[in-house]
Amino acid sequence: MQESPLATVQRSRLLTHARASITRGSKSFAAASRLFDRTTRERVWLLYAWCRACDDLADAQDHGHALGDQAGAPARLEVIRDLTDRVLAGEETGNLSFDALGLLASETGITRAMADDVIAGFALDAQEWRPRSETDMLRYCFHVAGAVGVMMAVVMGISPDDEDTLDRACDLGIAFQLANIARDISEDELAGRCYLPLEWLAEADIPPGELLKPHYRDALVPLVRRLCEMERAYEASARAGAVRLAFRQRWAVLSAAGIYGAIAREVERRGAHAWDHRVTTSKLAKLGFVVRGLGQALTAAPAAERPRFSRRDLAALAQQST
Repeated sequence: MQESPLATVQRSRLLTHARASITRGSKSFAAASRLFDRTTRERVWLLYAWCRACDDLADAQDHGHALGDQAGAPARLEVIRDLTDRVLAGEETGNLSFDALGLLASETGITRAMADDVIAGFALDAQEWRPRSETDMLRYCFHVAGAVGVMMAVVMGISPDDEDTLDRACDLGIAFQLANIARDISEDELAGRCYLPLEWLAEADIPPGELLKPHYRDALVPLVRRLCEMERAYEASARAGAVRLAFRQRWAVLSAAGIYGAIAREVERRGAHAWDHRVTTSKLAKLGFVVRGLGQALTAAPAAERPRFSRRDLAALAQQST
């Protein structure tokens, strides 16, 4: 059926908004999206717009910049849930970022359950939740990034019923988040947050809130090394699953995996000095990973064992904790 002129205009409006959002919020992600075919690229923009809007609402910030006043976080979480409910029910809200999700859901197999998995991550932050165990940390990574990986896979054409490929997509999101946790320890500390398990800190005799004190830096290094080892395991699993994607999607995913993996490796290499200055990836280095990703997309990925906890394991743990 041919789309009505009104629907065409609305889609164009939402795409313009979504493209502006990704350009402002993540230049790296915007650049990486160019590797996708046009349809996938546009849908990636739509998904990003919703994720960015949820994140900004949850943290009272603007396109990922400084955190705002965290008072009222539960109320903001309810706004996220309400707007998401409405667009997934086919209603237009006038909030273009949320309407973008409604359009995306109408064009793909994205489900309410997938969106709920992502929103659960914002709920944890709203509760000022902190991971006690390694499993808790991985469950958080699942919600805030692995669940987004699942939605990305569906955007790229993977069937919502292809559980194993969705697991691998989730693994990539978890790898990305583990790299972020390793890199952002200093920034999270300043914001009063810590995503390293409390059990790890206790084992290393590091009091909560004192991770970056000079006399604890050496004790922190083995914990971050352990984190980076986990990142490598999840990244390897995701790379093995990327072969199931179409060529351009596979190229984009492998390029992104290289960029985020390099962040974790650089944090690990710097040791106790990893948080003196934020680890970044230069434009030239990113281009190198795009070129390398092209070569990897043309060859078979090595086999990789699945990490200890899969998407379904972590989702089941989340259900048990509610």
